[in-house]
Amino acid sequence: MEPTQHPDRGAPLAGAYRPPPCPGAWLDHSATAPELPPAAVATLYRQIRKSLEDGKNEPDAADFYYGECEMRRNDTTRPQSERALLTAYWALSGYGLRATRALVWLGAAMAATVAVMVLWGLPVDEPKPTTTGHQAAVGHQVTLTTDTPDPVNPTGPLPDRVTSERFEKALRVVINSVVFRSSGQDLTTIGTYTEMISRLAEPVLLGLAVLAVRSRVKR
Repeated sequence: MEPTQHPDRGAPLAGAYRPPPCPGAWLDHSATAPELPPAAVATLYRQIRKSLEDGKNEPDAADFYYGECEMRRNDTTRPQSERALLTAYWALSGYGLRATRALVWLGAAMAATVAVMVLWGLPVDEPKPTTTGHQAAVGHQVTLTTDTPDPVNPTGPLPDRVTSERFEKALRVVINSVVFRSSGQDLTTIGTYTEMISRLAEPVLLGLAVLAVRSRVKR
């Protein structure tokens, strides 16, 4: 290394540091560093994640799991079905690591279910059981049949169906669906199928949100 000139005395300082001719040039690896495919990057993320998990560092390992899933989702060599599943997993909850995203989807699903129940899912009135039979002569056995009429679909303008009573019933149905329970409420055909779908989808979204929180606080 050649000595440089001291700015005040004009005498060279032996062993002084001389800056490189192009500062920051060492950061440019475009000409020498190979471009790794997503599959190779996913392998690196997996190895780092496994190392952090072995060290009981679950929160930081979760970040590398996110990166690993991102590489798998963008790997064109993987089957389209797997990539579609990863895309849905990413969109719904950020691979089970974004609680806010899962809660937003849960809130949207609950709001949509309440709207469908209020407008189309709840019958006009609560069906009441009715008992029918035939008049028999004195001393003859009487047979009576009790049936519950089918729910009557609501009719009329949609704004007229939005009442506090119907909203309360719809909200009760949705809350029970989130915890995978049946509300026992009489519903129309549309309401029955809507409740079935919500009882499958909404607990899953709630579980994804809980999983995301757990991955951030697990020790």
